[in-house]
Amino acid sequence: MAAVNGVGLSWPSKLTKNQTPKWGFSPSHRRCNPSSSSSSATIRMTASVDEKKKTFTLEKSEEAFSKAKELMPGGVNSPVRAFKSVGGQPIIIDSVKGSRMRDIDGNEYIDYVGSWGPAIIGHADDEVLAALAETMKKGTSFGAPCLLENTLAEMVISAVPSIEMVRFVNSGTEACMGVLRLARAFTCRPKIIKFEGCYHGHADPFLVKAGSGVATLGLPDSPGVPKAATIDTLTAPYNDISAVESLFEEHKGEIAAVILEPVVGNAGFIPPKLEFLAAIRKITKENDALLIFDEVMTGFRLAYGGAQEYFGITPDLTTLGKIIGGGLPVGAYGGRRDIMEMVAPAGPMYQAGTLSGNPLAMTAGIHTLKRLQGQGTYEHLDKITAELTQGILDAGKKTGHAMCGGSIRGMFGFFFADGPIYNFSDAKKSDTEKFGRFYRGMLEEGVYFAPSQFEAGFTSLAHTPEDIQRTVAAAEKVLKQI
Repeated sequence: MAAVNGVGLSWPSKLTKNQTPKWGFSPSHRRCNPSSSSSSATIRMTASVDEKKKTFTLEKSEEAFSKAKELMPGGVNSPVRAFKSVGGQPIIIDSVKGSRMRDIDGNEYIDYVGSWGPAIIGHADDEVLAALAETMKKGTSFGAPCLLENTLAEMVISAVPSIEMVRFVNSGTEACMGVLRLARAFTCRPKIIKFEGCYHGHADPFLVKAGSGVATLGLPDSPGVPKAATIDTLTAPYNDISAVESLFEEHKGEIAAVILEPVVGNAGFIPPKLEFLAAIRKITKENDALLIFDEVMTGFRLAYGGAQEYFGITPDLTTLGKIIGGGLPVGAYGGRRDIMEMVAPAGPMYQAGTLSGNPLAMTAGIHTLKRLQGQGTYEHLDKITAELTQGILDAGKKTGHAMCGGSIRGMFGFFFADGPIYNFSDAKKSDTEKFGRFYRGMLEEGVYFAPSQFEAGFTSLAHTPEDIQRTVAAAEKVLKQI
């Protein structure tokens, strides 16, 4: 189910490989229109957020973060963790389990970040931990081929429609670096098209209108990125096919590929319009350019075969990460065999990595994907995520806040803005100061969202109806106070 304020957009609960998604339109005011398959149940605020609980304090986190700022730039190893876009004190996590996380002050939270997506079966799953323990007995890193690589590769290839061969790497950034080099090598063309607000890692060519953590900086989006590194990066607004057509017309024969998040997650949750992905597929074929889906977020989250299975659009190349490593550092890129055979040592395009195919990451990925093959997996994600999002939007309407948002399977988001939200320009109209107040209030109520208005949220198989009820009740309480 995807929706924006003012118009309810109902995604089908499942699409086969070649099906086109059907949109159901219905008028509404400041709310989503839930799909019939996932939102028949009404959220009842039976869970009290006023139960007796210990006093909320971040004293230990504050002390630890102060020390961290002396040791690491900004006190963190990834910028959004510093809470600069929401204000207040970052929390320092001590442990995670299932749908919950606990900080060093002893506060417990219902977690909707899931390590930014990998924890789709829940944190610290017992089966995955047991498998990792067995693998560790054999060693933590080989720097040489292992059978586990074959197993995970076979699982990825059988699941993802576009992938006939795959190369494992160590991060989503590395996957996108590799796939860009491959696209240019295969087409012998220099230019790429990316979309405003889409994030494809922190490699120089992608740090142009990259959303999320670099949303407020200039172009290129980071000092230290020379103009020469981004001169061949063309940008267009997401969901705007006419802008893409104009770029192809202006740069005939020069465009190697179009890369995009099939559902945007780094400008907040922004789904594609019905016709957008199909039109992008058509125009790339007409111009002998490659279509790349960055499914680091959406891969195995929207469907077992990713967004390309869900929407019925098959790209030429795909990047993956997060879920396929089960929470351990991993990335991958893959696609058509004729393209992938250009990668060294099969072909001339060089890319390498010391820890690529790490046995621990492969093990965690294998056992995570096995769990996702279980019956009812994506139906569960669809139901709880739609109820969560709808409940929050209804709470916003009840308390007089302009809000919009939506969800698809285990991915969701909401904005403090009147909709519709079709692209990053629309998303930037959100009331980020209000989101910051809401965010800090939800922390005190024991709910952990991504600390940015411009990040998607994630649910897991470990989230329960009680988790959703408690979150929605907390949201209404906080929304009444801000």
